[in-house]
Amino acid sequence: MNTTYQKQIFNYLYKKNIRDFLGVPDSTLKQFIDCAIKKKKIIITTREEEAIGIAVGMSLSGFIPLVFMQNAGFANSLSTITSLVQMYNTPIIFFIGWRGYEKKDAPEHIKIGKIQPDLIRSLELKSKVVTEKNWKKCCDWALKTTKKQSCVLIFRRLLDE
Repeated sequence: MNTTYQKQIFNYLYKKNIRDFLGVPDSTLKQFIDCAIKKKKIIITTREEEAIGIAVGMSLSGFIPLVFMQNAGFANSLSTITSLVQMYNTPIIFFIGWRGYEKKDAPEHIKIGKIQPDLIRSLELKSKVVTEKNWKKCCDWALKTTKKQSCVLIFRRLLDE
């Protein structure tokens, strides 16, 4: 799979006024993160909960932040999402690298990869899986959805990347 469309996703969201990109780096999203670094529009955090807390504060300025993370980090953040983001209906785009959805991945990613869709559903977060073909439609959907609530864009990690 060609990951250069991650650059297109970043540039598209940036043109649509997403200016705050925060999170814990993940190799699944390396092209996306690289664009944010080059634009100097990124805050790298050590924990996903830290990125979410900062993003909630940034959202008070009226802009929608994007928090990127690996799916294991999303699982670590469930309490922060429910007790802070959802309680105060904070609009955030979560961009999650989905590792372990294929059974050929590293052992530490397989379990969390398997339950990832259930975690998102249990939090009642709206989500879309981003592909090379649908990325623009997914971005437009996320921008529209965050006018009312947070949402999740999921980027699958392929083993040949």
